[in-house]
Amino acid sequence: MNESSIVLTLFGSFLLLLVLGAPVMASLGVAALASFLFLGDNPIKLVQIAFNSVGSFPLMALPAFILAGALMEASGISKRLVTLAESFAGPVTGGISAAAILACMFFGAISGSGPATTAAVGMLMIPAMVKRGYDKGYASAVTASSGGLGIVIPPSIPMVIFGISALGMTVPLDAIAKHGEFQSISIPKLFIAGFLPGVVMAISLMTLNYIQCRRFGYKGSGEGWSAGQIRKAARSGIWSILAPLVILGGIYSGLFTPTESAIVAIFYTLVIGVFVHKELKWKHLAHSLETTTWISGRVLLILFTATAFGRILLENQIPAIIADAMLGVTDNLYLIWLLLIAFLLFVGMFMETLAAIMILTPVLLPVTYSLGIDPVHFGIVMVCSLSIGFSTPPLGENLFVASGISKTPLEEVTAKALPFALVSTIAVIVVAYVPAISLTLPKLLGY
Repeated sequence: MNESSIVLTLFGSFLLLLVLGAPVMASLGVAALASFLFLGDNPIKLVQIAFNSVGSFPLMALPAFILAGALMEASGISKRLVTLAESFAGPVTGGISAAAILACMFFGAISGSGPATTAAVGMLMIPAMVKRGYDKGYASAVTASSGGLGIVIPPSIPMVIFGISALGMTVPLDAIAKHGEFQSISIPKLFIAGFLPGVVMAISLMTLNYIQCRRFGYKGSGEGWSAGQIRKAARSGIWSILAPLVILGGIYSGLFTPTESAIVAIFYTLVIGVFVHKELKWKHLAHSLETTTWISGRVLLILFTATAFGRILLENQIPAIIADAMLGVTDNLYLIWLLLIAFLLFVGMFMETLAAIMILTPVLLPVTYSLGIDPVHFGIVMVCSLSIGFSTPPLGENLFVASGISKTPLEEVTAKALPFALVSTIAVIVVAYVPAISLTLPKLLGY
């Protein structure tokens, strides 16, 4: 049975169901089942794959990080981080919008989610920017664009999913023969590797923000920096500042695993929210649990159907065919990186990030092995590329969140967010072309 028939059955049924409006999870599952039947396999294999895909220990980190992020928003930790970032804005041109970008970095180190970061920061910073004379559309655009940092700055839910998707994959023997041994993939290593690329993307956003604010005349407060205000914000937000330090410090030092760090984050948040800030009530806890259950259930359903989808691709050597096709176009590594990034940007415009990672990792990772690309480096570039999809139409979840907060037409927010998407793309290309940005920290820390 030739590969073209399998590809046509698998991708044809998947795309047809998407066009008809079926959910991604249903489209993946039906496409996988149709392919099993086409190949003459027992359909019970789909159930076996589903059971095995959701039974991994690292996957426990997913609902735990989602719950930790929800609790931190309810306990006042995110609000204090934003207040601290705003106190540093001062008289700098575009200072308060730069503070919004910094706040997204801080909250990204807690939530691991793009839309959650946009919502938490946007609720406070968009009205503050408008009060300083910013256009609502611009304030929404800069917040939506910065919200994508939520999945790049560790801990990151998409990095957990990439790690889980990649852990079970073996390196092709011909790739080892050609390029030597590849380093192993682990979720702590991905977290460490994502920090500097996140900083590079944040700097690109802040640079464009400064240029845009000078152009539009968005000045600072005119009152200079207030040391008293900064001290007050720091005192109030000290426990909020410690939250990402506890989480990331524990992971980076090897004190606990990412899964264990998520449990520590939940316990830390409960203690601070109930006994220190005294803002976490029973209704907030119930709402956080409800949010976690809904998001986790959706992700796990996508995970097992995407795993079955990927298994069919691997068993039928589809990634090897794609690798040969790409190498047939060019063997220039820089051009191939551009093709990969362009493809990921396109996918990110139309598909949810977690689903895209689960579907594309089994397809693209073997391709990158054959090119000699470090798997951790590729994972970071993949997450960075897909993070831009949060602020690009038509899916653009962050755009919808920011538009809803500011009550600004979506078209206006989108138009003002596109320049930020462009500079983020340039930053991703820099990260791809300079592997040291991703790989230096893991090496320094002994990974």
